[in-house]
Amino acid sequence: MRTSILVLLSTLTLSAQELPIVPAVEHQPLAAQVLRLIEALQILGEPIPANEVNQLQQLATATSGKPAAVAQIQKILDRHCLVGVNINPESRVKAQEGPAKPELVEQGWRSFLVKVQNEAGITPVLSVDSPNAGRLAGAPEGVVGRRFIDLQMYDKQPMRARLSGLELEYRILQIYSKEAGKREARLSFNVGQGTQDLGFRSDIDILFNTTPATKVTLRVQDSDDRPTTGSFLIRDTQGRVYPSQAKRLAPDLAFQPQIYRADGEFVLLPPGDYSVEYTRGPEYRKKIRKLTVKDSPMEIAFRLDRWIDPAKLGWYSGDHHIHAAGCAHYEKPTEGVFPQDMMRYILGEDLKVGSVLSWGPSWYFQKTFFEGKDNTLSTTENLMRYDVEVSGFPSSHTGHICLLGLKEQDYPGTKRIEEWPSWGIPVFRWAKKQGAVTGFAHSGWGLALKDEKLPTDEMPPFDGIGANEYIVGVTHELVDFISTVDTPYAWELNIWYHTLNTGYRTRISGETDFPCIYGERVGLGRSYVRQTGKLDYADWTEGIRQGRNYVSDGKSHLIDFKVNHVAMGSGSSELRMAKGGPVRVTAQVAALLEDSPDENVRKRPYDQKPYWDLERSRIGDTRKVPVELVVNGQPVARQEIVADGVLRPIAFDYNVDRSSWIALRILPSSHTNPIFALVGDKPIRSKASAEWCLRAVDQCWRQKESRIRIEERGEALRAYEFAREAYRKRIKESE
Repeated sequence: MRTSILVLLSTLTLSAQELPIVPAVEHQPLAAQVLRLIEALQILGEPIPANEVNQLQQLATATSGKPAAVAQIQKILDRHCLVGVNINPESRVKAQEGPAKPELVEQGWRSFLVKVQNEAGITPVLSVDSPNAGRLAGAPEGVVGRRFIDLQMYDKQPMRARLSGLELEYRILQIYSKEAGKREARLSFNVGQGTQDLGFRSDIDILFNTTPATKVTLRVQDSDDRPTTGSFLIRDTQGRVYPSQAKRLAPDLAFQPQIYRADGEFVLLPPGDYSVEYTRGPEYRKKIRKLTVKDSPMEIAFRLDRWIDPAKLGWYSGDHHIHAAGCAHYEKPTEGVFPQDMMRYILGEDLKVGSVLSWGPSWYFQKTFFEGKDNTLSTTENLMRYDVEVSGFPSSHTGHICLLGLKEQDYPGTKRIEEWPSWGIPVFRWAKKQGAVTGFAHSGWGLALKDEKLPTDEMPPFDGIGANEYIVGVTHELVDFISTVDTPYAWELNIWYHTLNTGYRTRISGETDFPCIYGERVGLGRSYVRQTGKLDYADWTEGIRQGRNYVSDGKSHLIDFKVNHVAMGSGSSELRMAKGGPVRVTAQVAALLEDSPDENVRKRPYDQKPYWDLERSRIGDTRKVPVELVVNGQPVARQEIVADGVLRPIAFDYNVDRSSWIALRILPSSHTNPIFALVGDKPIRSKASAEWCLRAVDQCWRQKESRIRIEERGEALRAYEFAREAYRKRIKESE
């Protein structure tokens, strides 16, 4: 009897704290799932401790002793399991409490693991419910009493919605608490109606201790001591992000670890120790502050540290391609976020201009914010305007189009997206008639190259949604710019270099395509436009058309670029020379790198994000980067500068022997627009580039023809043939 009692007590202890090790588990699929689990928890901002991650990664790649590795993986992960779920061969579900501490945080989410032993080998969705979960915010009286949590199984990438069918896997359970203190909640697990254990052992009652949050007011001052808005990344000692990214509500975004707060706003944090990284976009240094939060409300001051201020020198930053809906944004119930949310991001990254482009996803809701003028939330230092990206429309296959400064946003005679033209040139013509500045978005898509070379005679496939039909539109003088910074630089610049070499004068502009290509923040790709007076949206976009801007990731700057006395974007950006001879190229240059290299960035292939980043420009282990003088697409001279944030003059002397375009670049971080040195009034012509462009028109037509409506195809064929004739003419002029 004594032995039986001891066994019973041992079993009860096991069910309350430890979870049984599942035997005979295959190593490879479990290891693959564990690696996805680690990645998912990092995305959620609640990572497993670093030392355990290292152990798990070693165990996942073990080549010997695999049964022991499988057991050790379970021992490590079981520590983080709130619940163990068993699915028996008849698909009945039972649950037991695991060893993880049942601790929640007021007004925040916590993530726990659930260990699933799947003896049935089935692949349904593992669901969880609770009578203590339900409507939280605004719940009527009488309902709040027992409903103090919200919960869900996290099944987004890299996790999967359904169980794998493997004998063992781990899932992620997320629990939100509205209230502080000790609260008991009942959790119920199932894999479909009728699968609960008949003895109700699929239900489990857990006593949670919810840590109360403290109101922390942030005092945010700019480097000139004025109140401002900053970016804050808050982590606890375990590396978990606050507020929890799971189920954040606007203005905070679940796909960003940072939040944005203006001076005097607050955040709720449980008592504890935190690390706060704060900044305000790439023109500011990132700073870190340790913070101890106690029970009483507190106020903390943060002073931002700006390392460069191009606006004071007349160069105003802007991102012409950001979205308030679609991709990573909220879909329900608002179909995206509102103007006040977008303005917060623009202020928090100190974008002087933010173009919020309504597009296919949530078009009919987001287009209601279009005004044909600056949004009323704009300030004298930061402007926001709603415009259009032609994406998700019938012409999308020929290339997505950015339309800036529109007066009307609906194509004539249309009420729905499906009625718009099925190719791009008619859209450009309509937009140009109302004075819009027009260009192609995420230019590199469809223009992929095998070799990282500029320029190259390799022919891209023209099978994407970037600057594909640009090769036609440029000959019709309809395209003001192509976008850069948000796709691989060689894919973007190659087609631009070829058309510049052929004598066309389309400019480049920097963009982010937030939150589609980049969701980290707005303004990862920027245009810095020179303005002589106050900040003005119409003049800013006109500056892109005229080419009085350089593009950048914000970490390097090429300011006041001139060839002799001609400034970039001044007049027609032309330096006229009666005959060939020496010219002097000057600029003010600055860049900022950390002292130590970031190997995670610079060792990535150039066609992996981040596509443009100053870290890729770093020379060896130094803090230097190269500034190149580019003539007709070829680097002809180079100087190295120290990327310490100091603005320095730079000068090159070069002998121009024929009509040429001239630019400066720090690849892949920044690039100026060109200045055109015309010798003896001769045009810029390259036979090789003109021949490349002619072949490109044919390649583009082969890819796009079938998706252009039959009734529009005749006009399209004539437009493409016009482009062919234009390039044939320039081939002859080159000879």
